[in-house]
Amino acid sequence: MPAEPENEEGANCRGKTINVGFLRGDSEMTQIRIGTNARLTCWLSLFLALALTGCATQSRPLGADQLNAILAAPDRRDADKTNDTRRKAHEMMAFVDARPGMRVLDVGSGGGYTAELLARIVGAGGRVYAHNSPEFMKNIVKESFSERLKNYPGSNLTLTVQPFENPLPAAVAPGSIDLVTFMFVYHDLGWAQADRARVNRAVFEALKPGGFYIVADHSGRPGTGISESKSLHRIEEALLRKEVEAAGFKLIAEGQFLRNPADPRDKSVFKPAQPNDEFVLEFQKP
Repeated sequence: MPAEPENEEGANCRGKTINVGFLRGDSEMTQIRIGTNARLTCWLSLFLALALTGCATQSRPLGADQLNAILAAPDRRDADKTNDTRRKAHEMMAFVDARPGMRVLDVGSGGGYTAELLARIVGAGGRVYAHNSPEFMKNIVKESFSERLKNYPGSNLTLTVQPFENPLPAAVAPGSIDLVTFMFVYHDLGWAQADRARVNRAVFEALKPGGFYIVADHSGRPGTGISESKSLHRIEEALLRKEVEAAGFKLIAEGQFLRNPADPRDKSVFKPAQPNDEFVLEFQKP
């Protein structure tokens, strides 16, 4: 059954609680912004679910113990478990909120760290389409993703190699994806000279109405835009948000668990004197 409203001022939608003027996530480290239209949409969705079906059509989110078990799985690579600490994998996956049975597109998968985690979460009833551009496969990823596919025990993870402007596999229907993730690679669209407007529009078209688009990246200084994408591997958050919203998305949540205000953001993210300042944004297709 759908979760009942917690009180007269709030209701639960995708595991997050709506209150007047703000939305609280499952984690205290997650800050949420929400507008009137989004609140109304979520309330109407809850009402229709109760009135018409009497049960939720979306799988329940994984509990903390279930997520911990996935992260601790003995067949996960040691390198991935090391990466879990730096990426704060538990907080990240709780924020992403992938659920069993979902169809997920992971754009710019690189070596597949996030894609495999998502595949383990969505389970046999779901599917994860990992995407890499031809340039990534040739110059960066090389054989790492192929090795991952050989060792991954499931059959719900596939790789497609296509330009960033066309990340959805040809065999997958547009408008059929529940969730798109773009993890710490959006800035690379700058030095790769990809058409970012086309990339975001392609993501928009891939998603179902109401689908979610999660973008995480290394924060750049105000005014730098995407000019330091190759030298420092950073992007200005305001620019990224503006570009994604221009494709039709609405920002609904901001994760704070990778923020570091002490980072001067003037050095390469690969040589940090301290943890990098990184942002995680959740957008939704209306």
